[in-house]
Amino acid sequence: MARKCEITGKKPQSGNNVSHSKRRTKRVFRPNLQTKKLLNPATGLMMKVTLSTKAIKTLAKWDAEGKKYDLEKLIAEGQAK
Repeated sequence: MARKCEITGKKPQSGNNVSHSKRRTKRVFRPNLQTKKLLNPATGLMMKVTLSTKAIKTLAKWDAEGKKYDLEKLIAEGQAK
């Protein structure tokens, strides 16, 4: 499994740990990814997807609003990013 959100395209970023004496060592900032089984509203099928928590909150908001979306189309757009 790649460490990448299938919808938003979030992936690990690199940066530095900075100590009190300002010494810098390399580190990795990883996105908060969760594997979820979600119902695709467009097709009615269950899909297993790896999503960032931000994407999970957005999909929950869309469901509460009754917004129609196609999970497969969102994933295809996310992989293009």
